[in-house]
Amino acid sequence: KRSRGRKEKPVLRHSLELFLRLKGINSITVVIAEEFRDVLADAAKADPRVQFADPGKERQDSVFSGFCKIPEDSTLVCVHDAARPLVTEAEVYNVIKDANEHGAAVLAVPMKATVKESEDGQFVKRTIDRSTLWEIHTPQVMRPDLLKKGFAKVAAEKLEVTDDVSIIEQLPAPVKITVGEYTNIKLTTPEDMPMASSILAARK
Repeated sequence: KRSRGRKEKPVLRHSLELFLRLKGINSITVVIAEEFRDVLADAAKADPRVQFADPGKERQDSVFSGFCKIPEDSTLVCVHDAARPLVTEAEVYNVIKDANEHGAAVLAVPMKATVKESEDGQFVKRTIDRSTLWEIHTPQVMRPDLLKKGFAKVAAEKLEVTDDVSIIEQLPAPVKITVGEYTNIKLTTPEDMPMASSILAARK
């Protein structure tokens, strides 16, 4: 899904090109299987900041693989899902600013949909109060020392986490919510592509 692109441009190139434009980014590690790296070979050759890492079995394993490649003098780690190519520069700068102040931050938007809980998948148990719920996006940004400690705890206790700041939550340590934009959608099905194209066209 990450290689599917708009007008032949691979989806992940949208995110890569955005991060290459940002000030203060000293290294970009793309976690991708070796057989798919050809779509970014020219970018890696043109900019020494771009490097690759092998994906792992689970998301947390892939993030750890990429984390092992960051420079030792990095002050923050910014983890972004290539399936979210519509994130804006302003969103990235805002979440980096919050992480720099608080240690960890995540882009998110208030939940719009009504959420119901079901134990058997057939009948509603209850309706959850959405006023306290947030839909989590990426980038998710944190200090390297916090991420390192979080990975150690996750490994020691054999925990499974569904997103990157969940690793920080396990310490526990605070994670700041940075309000993002609803246009930062995740491309998961072919039906998402026309919406993404529409958003990109509206920004021109």
